[in-house]
Amino acid sequence: ETKADAEAYLARLNAFAREIDHDTARARADVGRGVLPPDFVCDKTLAQLKDLRGSRGLAANLGRRAKEKGLAGDWEARANALLDQKVGPALDRQIALVAEMRARTSHDAGVRGRVPNGDAYYPMCLRFQTSTKLTPDEAHELGLAQVAELSAAADGLLKAEGYAQGAVGARLKAMGEDPKWLYPNTDAGRAQLLSDLNGQVEAMRARLPEIFAHLPKTPVEVRRVPPAIELGAPNGYSQSGSLDGTRPGAYYINLKDTAIWPKWSLPTLTYHESLPGHHLQGTLALEAEGTPLLLKTLGFNAYAEGWALYAEQLGDELGMYRNFPAGRIGYLQSFLFRAVRIVVDTGMHWKGWSREKAADYMAEKTGRAMGAVNSEIDRYVVWPGQACGYKIGHLEFVRLREAARAKLGSRFDIKGFHDAVLLGGAMPLEVMGRVVDGWVASRS
Repeated sequence: ETKADAEAYLARLNAFAREIDHDTARARADVGRGVLPPDFVCDKTLAQLKDLRGSRGLAANLGRRAKEKGLAGDWEARANALLDQKVGPALDRQIALVAEMRARTSHDAGVRGRVPNGDAYYPMCLRFQTSTKLTPDEAHELGLAQVAELSAAADGLLKAEGYAQGAVGARLKAMGEDPKWLYPNTDAGRAQLLSDLNGQVEAMRARLPEIFAHLPKTPVEVRRVPPAIELGAPNGYSQSGSLDGTRPGAYYINLKDTAIWPKWSLPTLTYHESLPGHHLQGTLALEAEGTPLLLKTLGFNAYAEGWALYAEQLGDELGMYRNFPAGRIGYLQSFLFRAVRIVVDTGMHWKGWSREKAADYMAEKTGRAMGAVNSEIDRYVVWPGQACGYKIGHLEFVRLREAARAKLGSRFDIKGFHDAVLLGGAMPLEVMGRVVDGWVASRS
């Protein structure tokens, strides 16, 4: 907007070069401890770094925006100078390090056999990401049991939609590839997909007062993941609004290929990422009065992702699929997908599964397109234990709700339960159990 803004952009671009070198130094220190990413992660990282190294977008964007605002000065040239003198050389140093990693590493996906002290490291990751005391073996068995239960539930719904032959995963795949459910992989198709998502957000917004006493004031926007970062970005994710409420929250969806988003799979994702999922949970915490700033912003994986999966269940309980039964298949596939995550994460990092075995298992059980599966598997490889938080967290939200309902009987109030678990901010699952016990005691 102003010359000061443009100068701040240049200052940040200069600082970006410094931070690249800081990141490279941290990675080199890890290499010195024997910590190396697997070869396929190195390959993807090198591709992304080289794309960034060859791009002039960081300079061109500044020049275009400055011209649009009529700001005097050759801002693009100054940015290009920083790219040439600072950012580019820093990227070259990082590319060289990743190439060195690639030459020294293996194809092993899991940390147990690939990094020092892996036998201790992965259980710690699981503890940190789930805030439970589940062992890797216990989590693996829980995942397998959930996969079996959810596959059985999806079986009947698939038959009702005319997909009756073969395993559940194969039928989900066939339904996902059926042209009648797909958006064109064109700009027009992407625009229609985004429009449909906005409609789903608004339909859910209208139903929220039935189950929530408090609603977020900050709005949420549906946005496409910027094409420049599609390769390494998740398929869908949420971004919170600003602390002061001036910037809206966002629900980002990766549209590199619309084939990974059959229409029946999208409502449950919408409820997960926006309302009543991440946006509602995170925004209510930020907007809560009297809550310390630390608790407004502190994150706990199993709590946040468990809530978002619980939010998908609320969509079903509110009857959002009553006139769209195929959407309920998407809801069950989403739950199945999160159960499979537990199996493949513990499979790779604890039981020695290869990346290929994990990808084949996920594709077989969920019916998801292999392009989407490979992106997911690579994420679990570099983020041990995180993918286990979703279903484990969801199960704890449901367990606590139903235990409270059983104790309180007619005194149980769903709005009050939601206030109890939301307004104090994120917390470990073990702490949430104590919070709910306190809420139950206050109403007894």
